[in-house]
Amino acid sequence: MKIQTFSVFVDDQQRALEFYTEKLGFQVAADLPLGEHRWLTVVDPAVPDGTQISLEPKDHPAVTPFTDALAEDGIPFCMFGVDDVQAEYERLTGLGVTFTQPPMNHGPVTTAVLDDTVGNLVQIAAFAPPAA
Repeated sequence: MKIQTFSVFVDDQQRALEFYTEKLGFQVAADLPLGEHRWLTVVDPAVPDGTQISLEPKDHPAVTPFTDALAEDGIPFCMFGVDDVQAEYERLTGLGVTFTQPPMNHGPVTTAVLDDTVGNLVQIAAFAPPAA
């Protein structure tokens, strides 16, 4: 068993595609028309056969209240790992990305939270290597 794809619910698939590729650095894995929407996934370019992120339209009636409540409470919808949170924070703020939480060191992990512009907060995190 492995994680093949997970969904991030988005207000606008095209805006999400631009943000997740141009700002976060993912690459398109699939972009297929499906009626008024698309089967649209992105993947880590370093692992093109890895887990895909589906940029899923917020069409189901339960999705918008759920994602709105998370965002209003400041709770990230998902977390992405990075090597250096401070460096990624500086790179992304330079690209105009808005953060709701700047880098914070929590001992074994450093985190920051950004707004993905399509209805979600996303946490980035770097875990310190275990002490030898």
